[in-house]
Amino acid sequence: MPEEKVTCRTPNADGTTRIPRWKFDAIRTAILHAIDEAGPEGLSFKQINDEVKARLSDYELDRLGSVGWHATSVKLEMEVAGDIARVVGVTPQRIVRAA
Repeated sequence: MPEEKVTCRTPNADGTTRIPRWKFDAIRTAILHAIDEAGPEGLSFKQINDEVKARLSDYELDRLGSVGWHATSVKLEMEVAGDIARVVGVTPQRIVRAA
């Protein structure tokens, strides 16, 4: 039986990619936990990869492949889906849970 995959969209293009459900769920959970721990100022884009790596097991990291590519794909899908939002007018760019 084929592995279930999730389609990840981008907010400003017609591009999509499909990744296995377990990868999507693991990274999504890691990103949300990192955002919650970051507090009201949000999580900077530069921190996402390190924060995801810190929240995944060695086994998950070994199976995952490119953390950066997968984390970016999931983050973009989360933006499109309205789960997270960019903080307007700050540098560096940051994300928070959507209101």
